[in-house]
Amino acid sequence: MAATNSNSSLPAAFLLLNKIPGITSFRALAPVKRALASGKVGHTGTLDKFAGGLLVVLTGRALKLSAFFTNCDKHYEALIRLGIETDTLDLEGAVVAEAPPPSKNALEVALERFRGPIMQKPPAFSAIHLDGKRAYELARNGLPVNMTPRSVTIHELTLRSYEPPFARIGILCSSGTYIRALARDIAVSAGSCAHLAGLTRTQSGPFRLSDALTLNDWENSNPDDIRGALRPIDEAVFAALSIPVRDVDEKTAAAMRQGKPADSFIPPPGNIPEQSAIFCGNVFIALIEWRPPVTPNQANNTGWRYVFVV
Repeated sequence: MAATNSNSSLPAAFLLLNKIPGITSFRALAPVKRALASGKVGHTGTLDKFAGGLLVVLTGRALKLSAFFTNCDKHYEALIRLGIETDTLDLEGAVVAEAPPPSKNALEVALERFRGPIMQKPPAFSAIHLDGKRAYELARNGLPVNMTPRSVTIHELTLRSYEPPFARIGILCSSGTYIRALARDIAVSAGSCAHLAGLTRTQSGPFRLSDALTLNDWENSNPDDIRGALRPIDEAVFAALSIPVRDVDEKTAAAMRQGKPADSFIPPPGNIPEQSAIFCGNVFIALIEWRPPVTPNQANNTGWRYVFVV
């Protein structure tokens, strides 16, 4: 993303944003970019256009921490329309299959099969790269899309209600889970077919939708509301992400900002692998990660490496 100015004072911060259905996750960032007069803004964990709910937005140099915010378990509330499957597996696609909706008992039995670790085949209409192209680009052009199943974990799967043909389901799952594909597979297991008619992300890791900023007017949002909702990357953030925090003195902080080897200042961790967030007082200095030796012959390659330095 190209920044709209050279504002180097953009804070390394994050924002919890309630994305409304009907806009892309990329489009949802537009009011944040306007409020901060910068393009150095990104979200973690894309939501489909038809879906709504929590987007965790990072600003400034906090963008380098994206993976630590993205690789969290997610909570969703899903509305599944049984009996009709679409090519996109959502309500915006073309109908490709129809079948009678399953009984409630058949649906509950199917749900049981998808609790725990599963192998999931992502939707053809997804942003996964295949031979240098997005899968959805191939699918839209009628080209074959061969998606490789991947391992995901469904920690919780709860039938909230079932009023055929609509089922409301609560989901707690690992990062990388496609809820559209989960709806498809549950329906097939129950002897039917389905698509996702609605989806709301209610939590990502420790961050909750109930704490997110809702913009009543997306096109004419108040910049002060957005700037006021920014949260610093502080010790509480890393505690929420289960990343240990270490405090250093000013001299060590200055040396780490200069990129001097962290092994000179930080002792090895008690448990590995491990990351540590380094603070000097209340000021975030760096994120470091312990690199253990893969084999005894690689002992000289072990040690701390910098993931991010403010």
